[in-house]
Amino acid sequence: MGKSEIPHEPVGPAVHKDDEALASPFVKCLLRLIRTQDSFGLWEGHSDAELLAEFIITKQQQRAVPFGGDPDPDALWRLDMFYTAVALAIEERSGVSTSPTIEMKPVGASGGWAFCRDVHRFGFETFRKLAEAGTKLVDDATAAIEA
Repeated sequence: MGKSEIPHEPVGPAVHKDDEALASPFVKCLLRLIRTQDSFGLWEGHSDAELLAEFIITKQQQRAVPFGGDPDPDALWRLDMFYTAVALAIEERSGVSTSPTIEMKPVGASGGWAFCRDVHRFGFETFRKLAEAGTKLVDDATAAIEA
């Protein structure tokens, strides 16, 4: 395991039971985006909860991730997928063309990631918190567009 990898455990039954969060429009948008990334069919047959398991990071798992160094590629993938899904959901709801404006790369002579120190730990404790965070961003952006 790399120094910034999240020590994932199998998705437990409690995670599978949040059907309301899994059915939210934002989460459905995120799932569509994730499934479009599967050009080789490796995720066929996987449930929605299994695909989103990478986004579920418990407090204990967050504490286990060492601070510093380059972020794990999986953390950067989660960050990119989440904010790309936010942009897509805003576009679907408002009709205004959007795109995420995140560019993650080391800065400065040290190559550090100081501007986003918790990127190593990006994730959500539950599917409900994932759905709420994405939905709030989409709601706030579409309200600003409509204003």
